[in-house]
Amino acid sequence: VNDVTGLRDPEMRAVVRAAGAGAVIMHMQGEPSTMQRAPEYVDVVGEVSDWLRRRVDEVIADGVAAASVAIDPGIGFGKTSAHNLALLGALRRFAEMGPPLLVGLSRKRFIGDITGAPVDDRLPGSLTALVWCIWRGASILRVHDVRASVAAVRMATALAGASA
Repeated sequence: VNDVTGLRDPEMRAVVRAAGAGAVIMHMQGEPSTMQRAPEYVDVVGEVSDWLRRRVDEVIADGVAAASVAIDPGIGFGKTSAHNLALLGALRRFAEMGPPLLVGLSRKRFIGDITGAPVDDRLPGSLTALVWCIWRGASILRVHDVRASVAAVRMATALAGASA
């Protein structure tokens, strides 16, 4: 279950618990209809990591198996391009929190902001960011272009092994 509300709803946690399902706790500032109006943070990395820690603790305390929980900093969900870059720069901090780290950034607006590419031409930026995420500890990636993403991961993995 990939819940953009971070499993805040006790009924959603009950469903996950009863089904023994895996669950992704994703950070989102605000609500989907308003999240991009004026996202603001004092310390985006600290605030998102603290929020994720609290959510993970609450979800586990509510009976969801710790081994079934993954976290997602919510790239693009109530964040500016600068916020997204700060979070991506700090991915190791999120990866060290314990649960597997999921990142979804394929074709996101911030890639277009940086590269100037329209949504259908964001594959190069998406693949570059995907490799960055893997090298920084992400273990689950949400992508649109599966074949190209697998090839990029294979190449990056081979290069990482060659540099040892």
